[in-house]
Amino acid sequence: MKLSFTTLGCPDWDLDTICRRGSEYGFDGVDFRGIRDTLDITLMPEFTSGVAQSRAKLRQAGLEVSGISSSIRLCVADKLADNVEEARRTIALVKELGCERVRVFGSGDLALGHEALADQGRRCMEAILGLEGARELHWLFETHDEWIRAQDCKLLLDRIPDPAFGILWDMGHTARVGGESPRQTWEAVGKRVGYTHVKDAVHDPSHPQAMKDGWRYLPPGAGQLPLSEAIALLKAEGYKGWIMFEHEKRWHRDLEEPEVTFPLFVAWARKLGITG
Repeated sequence: MKLSFTTLGCPDWDLDTICRRGSEYGFDGVDFRGIRDTLDITLMPEFTSGVAQSRAKLRQAGLEVSGISSSIRLCVADKLADNVEEARRTIALVKELGCERVRVFGSGDLALGHEALADQGRRCMEAILGLEGARELHWLFETHDEWIRAQDCKLLLDRIPDPAFGILWDMGHTARVGGESPRQTWEAVGKRVGYTHVKDAVHDPSHPQAMKDGWRYLPPGAGQLPLSEAIALLKAEGYKGWIMFEHEKRWHRDLEEPEVTFPLFVAWARKLGITG
């Protein structure tokens, strides 16, 4: 398994800083979810006309692109055209960067029910997979928001059996929001897991940094979530993919600076025996 970080965790860094510090802290890769003021990197000069130079910078820093985190929302019917267009741009960029993983969301209006949403998700994903080059990539929908419980996620996975489609296991979400043990999640969707997100949290409703559900984020290993158990399970099941630290500094500006928490994550992961 290899270690990467998301650019959500360093929203004030430019690409040069991302490369320099990612290498310095001991990461193997980086997942792009915006740089500075731009969330969709497929629209940035660094990843359009300047993509060859950006690829060279990453290579010189010894960093792979572990994934591109898109804003595609499969189960929102009126987003179909936007989803396909973003997918088209993302396919071109992913190939230029030598990556293969694209994060997508399930999303959708839960008043319709997961079954109906899964039908819409199938229609959208089939349209995306019909694009040139799409089946050469791995499209991974995250255990996130409306799609956290593994049995709900399985509805969408079962409708899209194509090996180009799978799941991104955010092990913090399934434990904290879904109330599942790592084993429960794995038994339902483990065979389709192609990527992971890691973040830790503690239930501390009185703390000023607590979210609406009473939890607040902490560096991995400092909270209450079963991250070590989940990673041990991944190792036991033969998972050899990425362990990505999803530090959400872009959304929670009161979190630790990346200069502090990124090295802490790498040290914690190395203690668990994760090496590139």
